[in-house]
Amino acid sequence: MPVSRRNLLGAAAAGAAALGTSSVLSSPAQATAGSSGRVPRDHISVQLYTLRDQLNIDLEASLEELAEIGYTRVEHAGFVGRTAAQFKAALDAAGLRATSGHVGIPQPWNADTWKRALDDAAIVGNKFIVHPFFGLGAKGPIRDAKVYRAFAADLNKAGELARRAGLSFGYHNHHLEFVRQDGTDRTGFDILTSQTDPRYVHLEVDLHWAWRGAHDPVDLIHQNRGRIRQVHVKDLKVDTSNFTSAPFEDAGAGVIDFGRIFKLAREAGLTEYIVERDDAGTPPRTPEQALDTARVGYDFLKGLRF
Repeated sequence: MPVSRRNLLGAAAAGAAALGTSSVLSSPAQATAGSSGRVPRDHISVQLYTLRDQLNIDLEASLEELAEIGYTRVEHAGFVGRTAAQFKAALDAAGLRATSGHVGIPQPWNADTWKRALDDAAIVGNKFIVHPFFGLGAKGPIRDAKVYRAFAADLNKAGELARRAGLSFGYHNHHLEFVRQDGTDRTGFDILTSQTDPRYVHLEVDLHWAWRGAHDPVDLIHQNRGRIRQVHVKDLKVDTSNFTSAPFEDAGAGVIDFGRIFKLAREAGLTEYIVERDDAGTPPRTPEQALDTARVGYDFLKGLRF
């Protein structure tokens, strides 16, 4: 049985409260009415971090299995010990394209280092290049707005160089960005979205982590129209006996109503739906189960109607 938005946000907020993150949004969001839709199959991707153990065991065979499932595109998180050219050759052999890649911008900022990353992205054939993580300091979640503003300035620099190189640069969220900053109602995510230039920085919204940060992706779409070009599709399994627990789940097997979100794909600017599960291959889950996650996610998105 699907849970209501109120209950889901309430569960997420309970978990967020343990980290001191922002509370539930003050007003309920309503998805706009739309005709029946579906996710284009050639826009379905998978984050290879999901299969990190499998890739280290046998890169070529793992990529071939993804192609057999039906994937035509992937998002990489490094090159699994290969050079960019070697990684591209493995993708070509499997009939896959790495349309997107997770690459952290240099901290402290270094333009030359970033340009080398952009060169690798061009070799692999990326269309998108995405910064994967921010928000955690030495003492826990960052709560200093100045740190977020400085990081936003670096994101703009990275995005401008990426645009010159023919790439779209994005930022991928977790839940830490939704921590309130300096005792105000503004979150780190608010600062990043307001201080970065939409021409240079798009958003790759992780739908699971948005809920974990007590923020409804539908609200994020309304607040960032045309800027959410990619989403990570992973589900949320809320333990009703312990609302501070919100573990990962394969897409379609948890409580997130993805169709409600994807109805707003045009408003969001959405062009890529990326299957992921952070704990795939982490005990007690086995490396083989990571491939199951990729298969379940692809089949779910292929069959979803909204």
